Amino acid sequence: LTFDSALKAVDDIFLFKTLVREVALEHGILLTFLPKPIEDIGGIGMHINFSFKDKEGKNVIGGGKDLGAITEGCIAGLIAHHRGMAGLICPTVTSYNRLQPGGLAGIWANWAVNHRGVTTRASEAPGKAARLEHRMADVTSNPYTATATVLQAARLGVVNKLPLPAAETGDCFETQDATVQTPASLAEALKELAADTELTAAVGQTLVDNLIFMKTDEIEKTKDLKGAALRDWYIHYV
Repeated sequence: LTFDSALKAVDDIFLFKTLVREVALEHGILLTFLPKPIEDIGGIGMHINFSFKDKEGKNVIGGGKDLGAITEGCIAGLIAHHRGMAGLICPTVTSYNRLQPGGLAGIWANWAVNHRGVTTRASEAPGKAARLEHRMADVTSNPYTATATVLQAARLGVVNKLPLPAAETGDCFETQDATVQTPASLAEALKELAADTELTAAVGQTLVDNLIFMKTDEIEKTKDLKGAALRDWYIHYV
């Protein structure tokens, strides 16, 4: 697995997930991509790294002290749509076991250069390898939907010329400047998603409406399950 065009990279993620689960089953192993299947072990994320090339093939994402307008707009969009994105890129009830303070899991609506505690990390150096890394999504998400959501939120920041907030200065373990964090549950995330009409229109209203319908039913089916019982309800599917 390596970087490629967006569609090729996501195709590879989908094929990889399918392949390893099937191979594991042949060996009697049930492999899961749940974001936190074992409570006292770190979670499993799906960080989305991206950059863009202009017509001449030059990377337009900047790094360090020279981010540039497009990079700043992308970061601003990701922060502005932070809470609305969660239902699309962290789409299971168990996703919110991972999204806890101090877990390096993209909790806070913040950004910084080369800071692994923030949700949106910018590269330290500009040039060909410069990229933005968004750290909220987990592997239970549909990788096509998750990637589209991150890219659309970033695009909205650029086209709407949103201002870049100040960079995070806290360590995000014990201190942080950010005051906005991800929703506390899938139910809350779905409400935030429905309210973010600009993002839902950009991602696709029909897709979002279908996801909210299905996930609301999922919440109802799992409302009485806790701990290992909730994990085991999901483990055969993701």
